[in-house]
Amino acid sequence: MGNTKSGAVSKEILEDLKLSTKFTEMEIVQWYDNFKKQCPTGRISRAEFESIYSRFFPDSDAQTYAQHVFRSFDTNADGTLDFKEYIVALHMTSTGRTTSKLEWAFSLFDVDNNGYITKSEVKEICTAIFKLIPKEEIAELPKDENTAEKRADKLWSFFDKGENGRVAEGEFIKGVMDNEEALHLIQYDPAK
Repeated sequence: MGNTKSGAVSKEILEDLKLSTKFTEMEIVQWYDNFKKQCPTGRISRAEFESIYSRFFPDSDAQTYAQHVFRSFDTNADGTLDFKEYIVALHMTSTGRTTSKLEWAFSLFDVDNNGYITKSEVKEICTAIFKLIPKEEIAELPKDENTAEKRADKLWSFFDKGENGRVAEGEFIKGVMDNEEALHLIQYDPAK
């Protein structure tokens, strides 16, 4: 996507991103210039994304989580992120509305992309999140969430589904928005 031959973002993508994000034209152009410097091909591969992501978690195993994040951002499933996918993802995860962030979180947890989340998918993502948490921080977690399995069980309990139940996007968003503790369980915020 975009005008990768010249050094400028195409007018079409620029207008589309101005409408779908809160970024200004100047911010989008600056992001594009930086993106092109980092990714001269105009695309980020999964391996490049994992490498970039791991820099944010130098003391953790970020690869599994980065793979899931990449999958959720790669909206056209071509195995790369283009500039538009990158900016929409950046917007959604950093400056977007809470519901937008939860829509993204749902796509992260919906590992098989079938429109529902199962307990096994919750466990898979909780396991990936857990790999981000340094060992010394794990020791400080409450007893009912100090393993990936316990965290997954606790999160799943908020949706009031059986072991083989499934949660649709609307149920997921409502369940998390109705319970601050559930919101805490779907993410990892490194201690500053």
